[in-house]
Amino acid sequence: MRTKAERTKQFILETAAPIFNQKGISGANIDDVLAASRLTKGCLYGHFEGKDDLALQVVEYMLNTNGEKMLLTISQAKTAKAKVFAFLDFYKDPLNTYLKGGCPVFNMAVESDDNFPAVREKTAGVIRRGQELFVAILNQGIKDGEFSKKLDAAVYAFKAVAAVEGAVVMCRSMNTAKPMAGLLKSLKAELESYTI
Repeated sequence: MRTKAERTKQFILETAAPIFNQKGISGANIDDVLAASRLTKGCLYGHFEGKDDLALQVVEYMLNTNGEKMLLTISQAKTAKAKVFAFLDFYKDPLNTYLKGGCPVFNMAVESDDNFPAVREKTAGVIRRGQELFVAILNQGIKDGEFSKKLDAAVYAFKAVAAVEGAVVMCRSMNTAKPMAGLLKSLKAELESYTI
């Protein structure tokens, strides 16, 4: 069971996550978090050394939470194809993502590119591990005879993730989920073409 201090820190992270995901690290500020959490500066600074420390821990919280939700979704599927489809379907509603503001991995990767090397390192690690998992799932499907050996797992995995992440941004910008449905259908059809 968590201590009161641990619960308070968790509450701050959960409250700050949508703020940082929507406004970005540069746009979010301590006052936003204080207003949303209704905590005092003293309380917040009792858990975080400052905005940079808060931002880094919020990013870590968002990336971990996103990864846990994704792994839970994928782990419920039994076959490689079902796992890939579960991954794709995780993004089917880009306007109503589990965390307000879109995909935190993409959001943090874009913002951290030039300004926040520690965040860039964290997001790069998440993206790398995600790609490795995706490729491993596809390769297991090939090994199990589910997919043809003609399927280039690394190429398909990269294309699928790049397309879906880009589509989240585009759909959110245009305020429509419709193009995402077409993209997911196309990516699924492509994978189906390798099904034995």
